[in-house]
Amino acid sequence: MDRTVVAYVIYLIVSIGLTVWVARTLSRNGRIFLADVLRGNEKLAEAVNHLLVVGFYLVNLGFVALYLSGDGTIEDTRGIFEALSTKVGVVLLVLGVMHLGNVFVLNKIRRRGVMEREQVPPIAPQGWVPPTAGA
Repeated sequence: MDRTVVAYVIYLIVSIGLTVWVARTLSRNGRIFLADVLRGNEKLAEAVNHLLVVGFYLVNLGFVALYLSGDGTIEDTRGIFEALSTKVGVVLLVLGVMHLGNVFVLNKIRRRGVMEREQVPPIAPQGWVPPTAGA
C-alpha cells in the first residue's frame, strides 16, 4: 500500500477521533455552564449545547477534510511521522482555538447575565406616582 495513503488513513482516524472526544467532553461539561449562562433554563441550555456541538463538528471535520491533501508523495516511514505530526498538530491547535473561542464567548454572556442580576438601582425607589389623566 502507498505510504501516502497510509498517512491519510492514520490522519483521518486520529483527527476524527480527537474531534469526537473533544466534542463529547465539551458537550458533557458545557451543559452546566450553559444552564448557568441561560439562568437555569435547562431545555434551552440543552438546545444551545446541541447546536454548539453540531457547529463544532461541522467546522472541525470540514477543516480536517480540507487539510487532508498533502504536499507530495511520502517516501519513507519517517515521512509518514513528519506529515502526521504536522497535520495532527494543526488539527489540535484548531480544536483548542475553537474551544477557547466558545468558552470566551459564553463567559462574556455569563458575566453580562450576572451583572444584570446583581445590578441595583442607583437610587432607591422613593414612592409611587399615579398615572396622569389622559395617559
